[in-house]
Amino acid sequence: MTIKTFKRLALMLAALSLSSAALAQTYPTKPLTFVVPFAAGSATDQLARALGQSLTEQSKQTVIVDNKAGASGMLAAQAVARAPADGYTVLITTNTTHAANEHLYKKLGYDPVKDFAPITALGKGGQVLVVNLASPYKSVAELLAQARKTPGKLSFGSGSSSSRVAGEMLQQLAGVQLLHVPYKSNPQAVTDLLGGQIDLMITDTATGLPQIRGGKLRGLAVSINKRMALLPELPTIAEAGVPGYDMGYWFAAYTPAGTPPAVVQRLQELLSKAVQSPAAKSFFESSGAEPYTTTPEGLAQFQREEALKWGRIIKAAGIEAE
Repeated sequence: MTIKTFKRLALMLAALSLSSAALAQTYPTKPLTFVVPFAAGSATDQLARALGQSLTEQSKQTVIVDNKAGASGMLAAQAVARAPADGYTVLITTNTTHAANEHLYKKLGYDPVKDFAPITALGKGGQVLVVNLASPYKSVAELLAQARKTPGKLSFGSGSSSSRVAGEMLQQLAGVQLLHVPYKSNPQAVTDLLGGQIDLMITDTATGLPQIRGGKLRGLAVSINKRMALLPELPTIAEAGVPGYDMGYWFAAYTPAGTPPAVVQRLQELLSKAVQSPAAKSFFESSGAEPYTTTPEGLAQFQREEALKWGRIIKAAGIEAE
């Protein structure tokens, strides 16, 4: 490379750097779209709307929440992976699309690493094992006793990978056989649970807690390894007779791969501030989840670790990729 060519390249890189910095200073200049892999009313949807409210207040730009439920989050992930890499399409998602699906499905239609630019983690939470209020089961022990008497007869619904793997893990560690019924989203599974079409499910607290407090569903236990402050009366599933059981979930934000780093950094700043907003705090306080933010690099590392962990759990549960 000649000195003249080197100088020309250096000037071009400097110009690109200045252009990127200038873009970040003015971003956003038009409405943003938050794509959510689950239906309206789901925990991810509730958080996305709370964050969108804060981003609108910060940037004076409208945030549109686009629910693309179905195919265990794959429809939404594919849509964002193919969107323009300009920072105006953001995937507000969970471990379902970015840690579990790669171990559950042979064909995703997207690459959870190569197709996305990580922005920040958003939060962590636990799940709750629930049954219909009319159900005869008052405890995990009673439920498992019936499952052992009638293998494959009791059904569990799931509308996310977190919910599904939680049910599969229960079967694996408790030594029971349940019938899995898949749904597009957890709220849809809850509707059938309320109607008596399925026997149980393990759902995120944002979806299950209102039903428990409203006297429509009975909570039997929580999925993580410590009791929840919002449901102190419920034991952990491990405490209730399934040693070693521990299953939570997390939220995170991604934008298409190739989005300018300065824009990704600006999104990280906006979303990290949004996580601390009154609307987001209200979501976390009412759902039993907790805020958790990272740098883009921190989310990439966290995702790598979580993908390995979910792979181990799914393999141990005996789930074969579909």
